[in-house]
Formats: sequence, C-alpha cells, structure tokens
Amino acid sequence: MSRIGLKPIDIPEKVDISIDEKNVVTVKGPNGTLSQNVPAGFTFDREDSVLSLVRPDEEKNTRAMHGLFRTLIANMIEGVTNGYSKKMHIEGTGYRASKQGNTLVMNLGYSHPVNMVDPEGITTEVPDDRTIIVKGADKQQVGNYAANIRKWRLPEPYKGKGIIYEGEHVRRKEGKTGK
Repeated sequence: MSRIGLKPIDIPEKVDISIDEKNVVTVKGPNGTLSQNVPAGFTFDREDSVLSLVRPDEEKNTRAMHGLFRTLIANMIEGVTNGYSKKMHIEGTGYRASKQGNTLVMNLGYSHPVNMVDPEGITTEVPDDRTIIVKGADKQQVGNYAANIRKWRLPEPYKGKGIIYEGEHVRRKEGKTGK
C-alpha cells in the first residue's frame, strides 16, 4: 500500500501557496504561477514551511486521490522553483532542427519542414541541430509537448532513426538476411 499522500510537502521560502474556498491550490514562484483543483472534502494543514493534505475518509478511491493530489502539488512547487525539462536527440541522415523566434522548425525527411509554435509557458531550445530541449514550469505540459514533437518521427527499430529522449534505449531488430 502506498503512503505517498501522508508525506508532508516542504515549501521553499520563495514560493507562495494560497488555497481558496473552492479547494483551488495556487502556487506562485520565480518561474510562474500554477493552479490545481483539489476535490471537495480534502483539507490542508499548514505549519510554517510544511503543507500536509488530509483526506476525509478511508475509502479506496479517496486514498488513491490523496496520493495523486499530494504529488501534483509537490510537482507544482518543484516546477515554479526549478522548472522541468526534457532533452531529445534527433537521429537520422538529413534530420535537423532549428529555432526561428518561438517556432521550432524540424526537417525530418518529409517533403516539407515541420513547424511547431511553442505553447504558452513552454520554451524550446536547440543548442545544436540534433538536440531539442523543452523547458517549462508545468511538468505535464512539458511532457505533453515533448511527446507531440516526438510523434512526428518515432524511433524505428531497424536503423534507430527518429526523435529519441535522452537516456532512452531503442531496441534494435536484425534486418533481412540474404542467402
């Protein structure tokens, strides 16, 4: 049984947390502002720089939500203080990426370049033409935008071409063998 919901959340000095009467948690920090709805019934105990989420009962669904929302609030605090990033590498002959203003331009073997405009709160960096770094305060948005970029050219198992997350291992298959 997981007990993640019972763990207290440490609040750094430069982060301000406010909870309104509709159980909307708003976290403000140096990297921006994030908010999250918490289901009715959950209450919060705050002592100095420690926040605890208290569940109303011991039902299975409530216990699951307890851990989920505790983690979401902790991720919001981490996001507004340090931020999140995903690094991806482009593998393949002729595959390139570049940045033009707030638009990511990728040449991925199609007859046309792929243009993706950065959503609000997300920035992309292209340190070299084979590396893309997605940064932002919201962990979910960063992962979602990185997945949308990767969707344009998933890694294939025969030559290993495509857009690959840093640290990801692409299982390789053996090609055809001739007699």
